[in-house]
Amino acid sequence: MAVKHQILIVGGGTAGITVATSLRRRSKAPLDIAIVEPSEAHYYQPAFTLVGAGAYTLAQTRRNEASLMPSGVRWIHAAAAEFLPDENAVRLSNGDIVHYEFLIVCTGIQLDFDKIAGLPETLGKNGVCSNYSPDYAEYTWRCIQDLKAGARAVFTQPPLPFKCPGAPQKIVYLAADHLRRRGLLQSCDLEFFVHGPGIFGVPFFARELMKVVERYGIKTHFQHNLVAVDGPNHTATFEIVGGDRQGERLTVPFDMLHVSPPQSPPAAVRTSSLANAAGFVDVDQNSLQHVRYSNVFSLGDVCSAPNSKTAAAVRKQAPVVVRNLLRMMAGGAVEAGYDGYASCPLTTAYGKVIMAEFVFGGKVTPTLPLHPARERGINWWIKTTGLPLMYWHYMLKGREWFFRHNTDFDAGTP
Repeated sequence: MAVKHQILIVGGGTAGITVATSLRRRSKAPLDIAIVEPSEAHYYQPAFTLVGAGAYTLAQTRRNEASLMPSGVRWIHAAAAEFLPDENAVRLSNGDIVHYEFLIVCTGIQLDFDKIAGLPETLGKNGVCSNYSPDYAEYTWRCIQDLKAGARAVFTQPPLPFKCPGAPQKIVYLAADHLRRRGLLQSCDLEFFVHGPGIFGVPFFARELMKVVERYGIKTHFQHNLVAVDGPNHTATFEIVGGDRQGERLTVPFDMLHVSPPQSPPAAVRTSSLANAAGFVDVDQNSLQHVRYSNVFSLGDVCSAPNSKTAAAVRKQAPVVVRNLLRMMAGGAVEAGYDGYASCPLTTAYGKVIMAEFVFGGKVTPTLPLHPARERGINWWIKTTGLPLMYWHYMLKGREWFFRHNTDFDAGTP
């Protein structure tokens, strides 16, 4: 069966719902919009770290997709199986073909647990957990609670790009703080294995985070990539990806292993003519319009813009896509509007957060008139209460006004 819609949005997650509601709010004329989304549940993923640390329940992160779907928007319960931009069409997983005048691709990216040998078979048991999936975040908290004196807890960070680049280390700090409160920190070994050469991609914040690492006595191993897990024997194998020992493999025992998996665009995107060489939807980083197909836009984790993949980035990208799409429909030209803004609330302890905000090039751009390198209690409230309220009741409702981030901030020395 073939149908056609004026605007087809592929992906009903953060980006898809936000764009659809905003379009409905801002268009003076009725719009024919459809959203392609197979999932019945919608999760506030930035809170998965809090679930894994026992500071939030999984139920608090979940809403029914139907409750978020904008009025007047058609919900197509399927996934995209093939993009056919030369035909202005998308083939769905149920075999149907949907044609469009304008396409917005915001499928998100997938978790590639199967790229790590032995991981799928042991995930969710044997002390192997991951906050990146709602299926396993609660088990992370059980693993942390089960740590005893003399335990070894291992945490991993995969190759970029992946969503929420701060998430792999947030749970390290919360686990350390939990052990500190129980009087067990000094007797336990916490080790953080990072694929990259540093703790965080923005040096301004990396300097402060290394102080947190030192405070807890966390052992860091840079340029190490997780390649295999033996759950029953409680061992993890890493490949060294840089330096004099590049190519060597190291097997370490663990009592708890928190895995942040490698991630990639869905196959339907990766194999299409919409994708760049890395498999992401190839867009202009400022206008978010496709570089070859002018009636296609993309935002969120699946687009090629070189920003940090966070919900905060979507909050700034969505208005740009909406304005440019409405301009095109009115016969106007698109404009650059996205500066690469992303925000990463880095939970350094229960009750403390460093609010990392930055744009393209790692330029620090705080929103609040507070020094951004400091751990603050107010940032914990923003992370645990303010941002979720904003997400559910403001952002997903298509409301776009927010405080401006300070692009004139002088980072200097923390």
